[in-house]
Amino acid sequence: MREFVVEADGGSRGNPGPAGYGAVVLDAASGESLVEAAEYLGVVTNNVAEYRGLLAGLRAARELDPDARVHVRMDSKLVVEQMSGRWKIKHPDMKPLAAEAARVFPPGRVTYEWIPRAENKHADRLANEAMDAGARGERWSPAGSTAELDAGGAAGRAAREAATAEGTAIAGAGERVPSGARAGAEDAGSASARAGTGAEVAPAPAADAPRTDVTAQAGAGAGAGAGAGAGAGAGPGSGDADARAAKTIASPGWGPPDMGAPATFVLLRHGETPLTPQKRFSGSGGSDPSLSSVGREQAERVAASLVRRGTIQAVVASPLARTRETAGIVAARLGLEVAVEEGLRETDFGAWEGLTFGEVRERYPADLDAWLASPDARPTGGGESFAETGARVAATRDKLVSAYAGRTVLLVSHVTPIKTFLRLALGAPPESLFRMELSAASLSVVAHYADGAASVRLFNETSHLR
Repeated sequence: MREFVVEADGGSRGNPGPAGYGAVVLDAASGESLVEAAEYLGVVTNNVAEYRGLLAGLRAARELDPDARVHVRMDSKLVVEQMSGRWKIKHPDMKPLAAEAARVFPPGRVTYEWIPRAENKHADRLANEAMDAGARGERWSPAGSTAELDAGGAAGRAAREAATAEGTAIAGAGERVPSGARAGAEDAGSASARAGTGAEVAPAPAADAPRTDVTAQAGAGAGAGAGAGAGAGAGPGSGDADARAAKTIASPGWGPPDMGAPATFVLLRHGETPLTPQKRFSGSGGSDPSLSSVGREQAERVAASLVRRGTIQAVVASPLARTRETAGIVAARLGLEVAVEEGLRETDFGAWEGLTFGEVRERYPADLDAWLASPDARPTGGGESFAETGARVAATRDKLVSAYAGRTVLLVSHVTPIKTFLRLALGAPPESLFRMELSAASLSVVAHYADGAASVRLFNETSHLR
């Protein structure tokens, strides 16, 4: 019995907006690209476009061999979970599409796997080509497709290997890790990063900024399925990773065994409050401010991006007002409930709550110097040390990893807890907290694997989720 891999994707520029899908059928054993399909759909939602891509891929596979087994790989968690029967299908536009997809092959002959966006480049490129063609008033044609040149993943690389006499990889989109980290300061727990430097905090990139990818990984097995994220200053690399991978023929089947799906935490810092632009300490022992109008707008933008991405399965928030409000805005768009987790609250900054860094320096110079020098030092007035915050966050991480193994969860929290999640995942020292910048409503991702490895992805802007 023949085995195919179907990789599919869909996109909507506006959600709903001008949309298209892309799909490719690969031979499971060789990775050879057998059929490509893409189409401009007019104005529909992102999820509808993804389902249309799935349908096109399954139909193309059936035309090749109606008796084949098919393994579908998509970066839409929503489609994968719904077609696998783990999530209910509630949206009226998607119910008939899902039912139609389920009828293409007999039950039991199609399996589904979620993959990171970076591993779905072939289908993603086809979908974008279809949308571009539609914008020009043209129909997509496989003769003009460049998707195979930039196809990501082992299957695409194996196909290029077979097509290249000397085994030299065709240059594609590479990944580059920035050589250094940019120190920055926010409010609350990171104002001290500017001590003695005069450094300014750069604003978050605009929502329509060009996409660039970067992945930072920690642990021996972290790269097994982590994919790529996005970070400021990253851009197309040399393609060395693809070149190395192209020298290895993909093994038959769906690839090598791994440690299973990780617990993936999408870390969202709350939107702006009235204290944020003033760079005032705002922890768990202060006035507990709500979002400003700017902060609510930021939360809405995050919500729109996460809806388009379709991967969030649960929402968990800190108990403070600004995080619960941010989480509520996002969860409402996702159709999810908000769970509250005490361990995600911000550090208690004691007597420094509501003060700027300069005001703390003026009033409590010795306490501030001690705090900057040691993670065990507490803010004036019995606040919480970074060491205590670290222990709390580590315990919360372990609890959430156990509760959400194999799932993607949005954690809405604050500067210090999010930086601590990242620091622990990277195995970085406590002083690294002063060397990270987290803009209001920024996003970062940590994936935790069964072997203890972790993969970190930094976004700091919402546009990179789709």
